[in-house]
Amino acid sequence: MSHPIIDELVKDGINKIKIGIFDVDGVLRGKYINLKKFASALENGFGFCDVVFGWDVEDELYDKSSVTGWETGFPDAPAKIDIHSKRIIPWEPNTAFFLADFESPDGKPYPVCPRQLLKTVLNKAKNMGYSVKSAFEYEFFMFNETAQTVREKNYQDLNPLTPGMFGYSTIRNSVNSELFHDFIDMANEMDFEIEGIHTETGPGVFEVALSVDDGLLSADKAGLFKTFSKVLSQRHELITTFMAKWSPEFPGQSGHLHLSLWDENRKSVFYDANDEFGMSETMKYFLAGQLLLLPEVLPMIAPTINSYTRMIKGFWAPTNSNWGFENRTCAMRVISGAPKHQRIESRISAADGNPHLVLAATIACGLYGIENKLELQSPVKGNAYDLEKSQYNLELPNSLDKATEKFKNSKIMREIFGDTWVNHFTISREWESKVYKENKKTDVDWNWMLNRYFEII
Repeated sequence: MSHPIIDELVKDGINKIKIGIFDVDGVLRGKYINLKKFASALENGFGFCDVVFGWDVEDELYDKSSVTGWETGFPDAPAKIDIHSKRIIPWEPNTAFFLADFESPDGKPYPVCPRQLLKTVLNKAKNMGYSVKSAFEYEFFMFNETAQTVREKNYQDLNPLTPGMFGYSTIRNSVNSELFHDFIDMANEMDFEIEGIHTETGPGVFEVALSVDDGLLSADKAGLFKTFSKVLSQRHELITTFMAKWSPEFPGQSGHLHLSLWDENRKSVFYDANDEFGMSETMKYFLAGQLLLLPEVLPMIAPTINSYTRMIKGFWAPTNSNWGFENRTCAMRVISGAPKHQRIESRISAADGNPHLVLAATIACGLYGIENKLELQSPVKGNAYDLEKSQYNLELPNSLDKATEKFKNSKIMREIFGDTWVNHFTISREWESKVYKENKKTDVDWNWMLNRYFEII
């Protein structure tokens, strides 16, 4: 045990290591190992069964194979621990947590690992002279229920943590101050800092804005926030859901992404003081790429059957690909004011998205716009829901089926991400649609969606 981090762990009394790998759906899969195994893994890597990229959220295997499948025998694939991802779990004494990736000892990435896909996209941005700053914000519902009671009730007549429609409530956050403090403290201790937290409009719904960070770190922090928020809730004998929409009676839950590009001198390449909206040509190209390709990349951003129940006219989720300056009815909202504030808010992403894929999709499409110097359409003024669809207001697919078909057949998606990723992700989304069709009992089967997504997604 000669690695410096081993000495650090021993000094701190750490004798248990928890390792986590994000799967295609953004679910954190992991296990405990001892210090001896950890030291060996640091030196030689370690094996982790690649079935985690060949099954769905209920551990059912996809019916088709690509990189992994029955014909490969689901072997252990080489994995590598990211020593910079170290966290201490507040309620687990003597335990450290690390993220890992499927990666061979020579650094060759596993081709269908979402975190590796994001790294590839970020490397492309770096080679173009850009670094990425980004931050996620999430809405989520909390209930006075447990993982057992929601199942016993078959997800009917659930008891929200707080009653009524009461956004930004000082009463609610004061009555539940201990819980709010626990969220803030956990996030600080585990290095996914919360910039702000408040009640949203709806019974038991909250919104959290995570602090901005460099691209990969912001996606890591978003995925860890989702996972450990669920853990913290259940330790309080509550339960939290990040479904895109858990009930047709209430608005959906967003997972908005704020993003900007910076040059090697850490200067914003999005800002131009002489432009009406403070937008540089680079920012306009980037935004144009996002808008053009959003209908084709959509399943990487809206990955579940449930994702599309949120995209309803007038419910704070976009139905078309468009943009506006400080306009929350659009898919893309441009925010300005100063170089450090100049950014794009992607409002299409919901709470159920895998943050590594959401960020990879958003950056890659934007870089395509820069490379091809795409012309930016005119901004929407007023209510975007009232617009007729046009070449500057592209209609988005309204189901996972339709979105996956566009993604699968997109030449640009294959150019950007490669055939291996497009084929594998297509298999995973086609499987999701197939399972729904085979099991749903009504046109829109909310009970099926609740059983499948409520706790895990």
